Amino acid sequence: MRCVVVGATGNVGSSVIEVLNGDDRVESIVGVARRVPRVALPKVEWVGADIRRDPLTPLFDGADAVIHLAWLIQPSKRPDVLASVNLAGSARVFSAVGEAAVPVLVYASSVGTYAPGPSRQPVDERWPTDGVRSCSYSRDKADVEHMLNEFQRRHDHVRCVRLRPALTFKRTAGAQITRYFVGWPRLARLLPRRVPVLPFPSGLTFQAVHSDDVAAAYVAAVFADVDGAFNIAADPQIDAGVLTDRSRIRTVPVPPRVVRAAMTAAWQAGLQPTDPSWLDMAMQVPAMDTSRAREELGWQPRYGALEAVADVVGGIRDQAALPTPSLRRS
Repeated sequence: MRCVVVGATGNVGSSVIEVLNGDDRVESIVGVARRVPRVALPKVEWVGADIRRDPLTPLFDGADAVIHLAWLIQPSKRPDVLASVNLAGSARVFSAVGEAAVPVLVYASSVGTYAPGPSRQPVDERWPTDGVRSCSYSRDKADVEHMLNEFQRRHDHVRCVRLRPALTFKRTAGAQITRYFVGWPRLARLLPRRVPVLPFPSGLTFQAVHSDDVAAAYVAAVFADVDGAFNIAADPQIDAGVLTDRSRIRTVPVPPRVVRAAMTAAWQAGLQPTDPSWLDMAMQVPAMDTSRAREELGWQPRYGALEAVADVVGGIRDQAALPTPSLRRS
């Protein structure tokens, strides 16, 4: 089998490349990224390409599967730049898959594609996918899913799978996540080994999953005779009580409106790069039921949600990175 991975050098992409490279069913891999890494792997051919403008159909010719992971999070104050990759770029990827007659397309969606829902009672993949409209990331994820729906209607010969992972972490994404969401590597290095007290938005409940486990789900989706959407998350759901009970971190509840106001002020002042609407998404997206992935993909996470979080916190503190352009330290 020949697989093409678009967005192959980031948090999830680097893990997908590793899993594919170790799979005996895979004969060759094309890793597509804007900047080619200095990483040599036996089955991997690296190709530098920008999905906004470079020809993609020739890259996909002869492929048995395309895994589309490319997504831009920054610059958060330039929605036109984000849309040029996330919306227009994804449209070009889908079009090229159709033109090259690739039989399998696996797309990286997100929990962010879901409309607001219950945080305690998990929902399955039938929950509405309208996004949290105040959050540009969530809107774009929902819009691309609707774009994929239209692609499926016009290309019924392509088996389309979309994965909707929870927050996705690993140690070697620490430097990248710092750049995207903290912006101050020196501040990140000051993180203590144990956080005695953690300010925590009141009512926040979230799910997490390790990047390596998400990668295993993408590869399973390539080979399984399935289509449609799959929720991907590890247990447990994380809230203030879980952090206190399982991690011995004492939390201090903070009203979400106060947290958002502080994020807005810091973002507008250029002190941190995180768009405050990410908090809107975190507070509103539903908890996900992962039964379908476990039953139809045979997927089981090796890491618990708290392990994934602890892994990336250590990576942020140590500014851990892989030698790929997306992940390496600035």
